[in-house]
Amino acid sequence: MASLFTGRVLLANRERDELDTERELHGALDNRVLLLYFGSARCPRCRRFAPLLKDFFLRLTDDFHVERASQLGLVYVSRDETEEQRSAFLRAMPRRWLALPFGDAFGRELELRFAVSEVPAVVVLKPSGEVIVGNAVEEIRSLGPACFRNWQEAAELVDRDFLLAEDWEKRSRRSITDPLRRLKYRLDKGKEAKDREREEDLE
Repeated sequence: MASLFTGRVLLANRERDELDTERELHGALDNRVLLLYFGSARCPRCRRFAPLLKDFFLRLTDDFHVERASQLGLVYVSRDETEEQRSAFLRAMPRRWLALPFGDAFGRELELRFAVSEVPAVVVLKPSGEVIVGNAVEEIRSLGPACFRNWQEAAELVDRDFLLAEDWEKRSRRSITDPLRRLKYRLDKGKEAKDREREEDLE
């Protein structure tokens, strides 16, 4: 998915940080279902929909709601008239949202590419860039977070937590001292076995 934004700049929400290197874009966008949210702070329909989208996103990605964040990303493509309007809107939205810089002509290219004629619009993309849903606004309104499962299956995401069997031992460590405790446990068990053998010999 990062290929869609190659050579472009994305802004991290409420930060001055720009994601513009290939590595940063891959880290933020790869192996995720990506939502492109086209909206405007002045649009009454967008003002009604934005809280639903915020709740939808948080229920899938925030630690308060889920143990592990879903493989979901969002880029806000603004139709706001001023940078202040765009910034004020984003301040009320989740920190994990990304955004095109204000006035970036690439926003218009994205509108044409995905046939966005009105706002709000949420284009749902596979990691490959293929469209899953052309405009998911009504789906999000009616189904809420439940619709993410359908998108996840359609996107054929690779589970980030997939581990080979030999990696499981590393995964199960509870703390930095855990290997020491295991070693002590093995030594104690070995000592107990030797003590038993000695007792049996004496009998």
